[in-house]
Amino acid sequence: MDGRSSLSVGQRERAVAWFEEGLGYRSVARLLGVVLWPVKRLYRRWQIWGRGALVTKPTKRSYSFEFKLAVVERFLAGESAMVLATEHELSSPELVKRWARAYQREGEDGLQPKPKGRPPKAAKDPDAPAPSGVDVGSELEQLRRENERLRAENAYLGKLRALREQQQR
Repeated sequence: MDGRSSLSVGQRERAVAWFEEGLGYRSVARLLGVVLWPVKRLYRRWQIWGRGALVTKPTKRSYSFEFKLAVVERFLAGESAMVLATEHELSSPELVKRWARAYQREGEDGLQPKPKGRPPKAAKDPDAPAPSGVDVGSELEQLRRENERLRAENAYLGKLRALREQQQR
């Protein structure tokens, strides 16, 4: 189960036992004396995974573009997110809904895998000569960025000098 859940391990185990007895998430939340949303989320996981909802998954899974597209198309055709999540052993029906929103907002590009991490930096050495074939516009932009960096550095050093003078007084 999710380590970020506000339910303790004991509460989650009791909740799953009550789910298995036929109680709904509202009744279980009332019996545990906790807010509704973590119990509801556990209930949805229990509907898909059964007692496996108590087990933490070791890693996040990634899904191919084709897989996401097929699931979203079935969801938009009218199939339930819960049924699709159960059938494909997804972690949550919310995942299907998130893919569908991305598909409706951005089209097929919304389902494409996104690059991980921070985007690569520009050239390390701004003073290096531009290779042949580089247009003047990008060279001009590079000089503007360097100028901006040098102005910021100059302002920083000026403030540092003023602070040191103030401390010496």
